[in-house]
Amino acid sequence: MKFILEPWQWYIAGPLIGLLVPTLLLLGKQLGVSSSFRHACAATLPANIPFLNYNWKEHSWNFVFVLGIILGGYLGSEFLSTSYSIHLSESTKNTLASMNISSEGGYIPEQLFGWEFFTSLKGFLFIVMGGFVIGFGTRYAGGCTSGHAIMGLSNLQVPSLIAVVFFFVGGLVMTHLILPHLF
Repeated sequence: MKFILEPWQWYIAGPLIGLLVPTLLLLGKQLGVSSSFRHACAATLPANIPFLNYNWKEHSWNFVFVLGIILGGYLGSEFLSTSYSIHLSESTKNTLASMNISSEGGYIPEQLFGWEFFTSLKGFLFIVMGGFVIGFGTRYAGGCTSGHAIMGLSNLQVPSLIAVVFFFVGGLVMTHLILPHLF
């Protein structure tokens, strides 16, 4: 039982995700978390918006999928987490230190995810602007990173390849050009 308490290596988790793709394809389903937001809006908004005017009940399995993600994350953090340390390179530690972000204490720096940051004006702007950019980008790209990178690339969809390339480019630009100026 100890194996479930430790982080799973890529060679276990990767093939499990990889097996999910053909399973969903055989069932005629497509993986994507952002589409469940559309289905939730179609189910709850009474407005006659053409984008939301479709049979959302055909996609109700997505709600179960998202609920499973939330429940799995909760169960994993509450019952399966152990105290293990993360190993960061010295250059990463130095870069974080130059932005006054501590690399001690695990995956979630208190300076970015603590209540003090959330209740500050800067934290509020990060949350609001970050949420807007993610929501707009997801809609504009026609899906989220998981949908494009896992399902779209598996289906050999060129728009997904373009989206994934730009996800990485955007991440690099944010990490190396924008983020250092925000802190």
